Amino acid sequence: MKDFAISDNPAVQAELDRLGALSVPQGRLGLDTIRALLARLGNPERALPPVFHVAGTNGKGSTCTYLRFMLEAQGLTVHTATKPHLVRYNERIRVAGRLISDDLLADLLREALDAGADLAPSFFEVTTAAQFLAFARVPADVCVIETGLGGRFDATNVFERPLGCGIATLGLDHEAFLLVPEAGTPPQPMARIAFEKASIAKPGVPLVTQAYPPLEADSVAATARALGAMLVRRGHEWHATIGATIAYRDAQGALDLPLPTLPGTHQADNAALAVALLRHQDRLIVSPAAMAAGIVAARWPARLQRLAPGPLTALTGARTVWLDGGHNPDAGAAIARHLADQPPVHVVIGMLANKDPAAILAPLGRHALSVTIVPAPGHAAHTPAAFAPFSALPVSSATDVAAALAALPPGGDVLITGSLYLAGDVLRRNNEIPD
Repeated sequence: MKDFAISDNPAVQAELDRLGALSVPQGRLGLDTIRALLARLGNPERALPPVFHVAGTNGKGSTCTYLRFMLEAQGLTVHTATKPHLVRYNERIRVAGRLISDDLLADLLREALDAGADLAPSFFEVTTAAQFLAFARVPADVCVIETGLGGRFDATNVFERPLGCGIATLGLDHEAFLLVPEAGTPPQPMARIAFEKASIAKPGVPLVTQAYPPLEADSVAATARALGAMLVRRGHEWHATIGATIAYRDAQGALDLPLPTLPGTHQADNAALAVALLRHQDRLIVSPAAMAAGIVAARWPARLQRLAPGPLTALTGARTVWLDGGHNPDAGAAIARHLADQPPVHVVIGMLANKDPAAILAPLGRHALSVTIVPAPGHAAHTPAAFAPFSALPVSSATDVAAALAALPPGGDVLITGSLYLAGDVLRRNNEIPD
């Protein structure tokens, strides 16, 4: 599936059109193509500032955001590579604290596309190459880089010795790619997911993880041993209890840190993982005060985001409108936990056809007041019939989010969810463009 992008800058759009025309590699897994492309570009990945590398099913983007805000609170200059973009492709590349400029983006995409014209690279490989070119050429103190799909064969997995590697939550997602049968890999689905994510580990580098059930934990530990990484596990080498604050402790001592402004208990868990990553490296000094300031300041759109007044929210009256791009069972559980203490919600959902239609509706259960299905812009999406078995309520449909919001029954709040592509469309329509 291609990851479509548009720009109002003609030079950027010309390169995005080339990027969008790339074929999706069918059955090609591995790092050979990205390594070949980077070699032609002078191996920019070897000239980056120190790198934090983060993988996981859910929470990896939020963990990267907490790292960025804590490092910036310390006064450090940070490059950040996250994915996917919500509204503008530029969101994927934050150079020295700012979204990449259109002029630089157009130049770097053109350079990467030209260099790899005969290699048949993917959208993600070209994107990664452009990110690394930017980060190698613009001075900064540190890089924070999020994986895209999995970890072992993700295009970002080319660093020799990062500062630290982190693994956020683990769950089933991207099964068509991550569970392809392969000799020598764990046969159980969740053990295989854990193996793929943990394979960003590097010899002698801390691999900092959340706490996992035994099957996943054993798989992560075995992968870390095989790769020679130093395993740093929540509940063993570091601890965090989430209450009125984040009570964090490790061998260096204890910290009492504020809860994030971002809603949801899982965000405190993500922040704690970021703290553990900072505490288990020895090249950058980040004070507890900077950690606390970064946790409170962190913003991450379309993750249980409460939408501001705008053209879309005006259609709902005085109701609170929550936006979350969640699309797998782990995300559904996190959404349900947060909304359990909130008023019931009318669910407006648009989900890609290759995702589990039960992922969001099943955890919400009776907390849903109505269910309206909308398209996921630019992508094949589930129809109302796919969701019907997982809802005790009648499932209706609308042509788009605006039509769905205008037709909501009275009472309750609103949850728009199911896809980050849908979330990006909502932010654009509500005039909340991520910066």
